[in-house]
Amino acid sequence: MAERRVNVGWAEGLHARPASIFVRAATAAGIPVTICKTGGTPVNAASMLGVLGLGAQGGEEIVLASDAEGADAALDRLAKLVAEGLEELPETV
Repeated sequence: MAERRVNVGWAEGLHARPASIFVRAATAAGIPVTICKTGGTPVNAASMLGVLGLGAQGGEEIVLASDAEGADAALDRLAKLVAEGLEELPETV
C-alpha cells in the first residue's frame, strides 16, 4: 500500500473551503484514497463528511493511503496540495 505522511498546510486545517478543495482533488484522482490522522481510523478522502469529521488542524500530520494502481502519483499530488495549503485546485491535480 502506498502511503504519504504530510502536515496540513492550511492554517485553519481541513475545514470548509480547504476540505472542499481536497475532496475535489481526491475525487479527481480517480482511485480510492483514504485519509486519517496519524494513528486514527482511515476515511474515504473523497467524502466531504469524512474529511470534515477528522477535525485535522493546521500543522497536524495526516496519512494519505491507497493500494490502487497509479497510487504513488496521485498521493504525491494530494500530499503537495495539503502540505502547501493551496487556495485553488491546481489544473494538474
